[in-house]
Amino acid sequence: MAWNEPNNNNNDPWIKGRRSSHNQGPPDLDEVFNKLSQKLGGKFGGKGPSIGSSGLFGLGVIIVAILAIWFFSGFYTVGEAERGVVLRLGKYDRIVDPGLNWHPRFIDTYEAVNVQSIRSLRASGLMLTKDENVVTVGMDIQYRVSEPYKYLYRVSNADDSLRQATDSALRAVIGDSLMDGILTSGRQQIRQSTQETLNQIIDNYDMGLVIVDVNFQSARPPEQVKDAFDDAIAAREDEERFEREAEAYRNDILPKATGRAERLKKEALGYSERVINEAFGQVAQFEKLLPEYQMAPEVTRDRLYLDTMEEVYSSTSKVLIDSESSGNLLYLPVDKLLGSGDEVKTQRKNRSSSAYDQIELESKDDVESDLQSSSVGSRKGRY
Repeated sequence: MAWNEPNNNNNDPWIKGRRSSHNQGPPDLDEVFNKLSQKLGGKFGGKGPSIGSSGLFGLGVIIVAILAIWFFSGFYTVGEAERGVVLRLGKYDRIVDPGLNWHPRFIDTYEAVNVQSIRSLRASGLMLTKDENVVTVGMDIQYRVSEPYKYLYRVSNADDSLRQATDSALRAVIGDSLMDGILTSGRQQIRQSTQETLNQIIDNYDMGLVIVDVNFQSARPPEQVKDAFDDAIAAREDEERFEREAEAYRNDILPKATGRAERLKKEALGYSERVINEAFGQVAQFEKLLPEYQMAPEVTRDRLYLDTMEEVYSSTSKVLIDSESSGNLLYLPVDKLLGSGDEVKTQRKNRSSSAYDQIELESKDDVESDLQSSSVGSRKGRY
């Protein structure tokens, strides 16, 4: 006969078990505690069903030991350059300072973040410029953590997010710049623009980072056209070098030329005054001699002639020839005569009262030589 057939007098064992369990009601907590105490008392020396004093003492020791282990395991140390981010049951609670701290273990968790060290990342790659050229650019970013909580939990990976933001900002700036500026004079502007764009991205995403410095490491054309660009850059550098040299020469020669011009003006003014004074002296001397000449013109003329000849012959070489001698061949030392003539000219030049003859001009170029030739021509015109 089956258990679940009619008139089986409720012989189904499954139904009996369920009924018996329903009829028993909820378990008695006192009975459960007594059974647990008896087991613990038996382990710690208890002999009867009741809990002895030794059993309670052993239970207390276990509880105190567990609490002590839990308490002392909650101590942790945060480094001098770090800040600790504490989470309570998975939710942000507070920021702790460097030093020894405590948190309830299994309730609070913490993570230390270095906020003083300078971190670095590098972004590089082939990028398209505004004039549709391809250039290889490399940039080094230095940053540090300013807000530990935002650094850990605002974005999934702040360092990787910053790397992507750097690449995006650099490509945006390079895309708005010409290749010549990137390779030559526009590097500083690109660095500043990249830093400004990167700061805007960091502020928008609230990463908890601060950009310390941005270094534009390298910018070069592709290898296929590198030689041509190197030649162009070298030519531009030569142009700048020549401009600097010309500027330096101008700064050096202009003060000298200005000083020399002032000196010539002063010497010319002195020469003019001296010539005028000499002319006045000669006129005065002539006016003084005129009455004597009018009184005895022949005597005065002979005396002037003799004085002039004395001055001329006193500084010249003289050769005496006997006109009544026989027609023998005479030897005249022409070289000595010419040499003595040069000495006479030198003496006359040294005795010259003209200040303009003593002006020393530097013959560096054709302009100064023209000045010399013009001064010589003017001197000849005056003589």
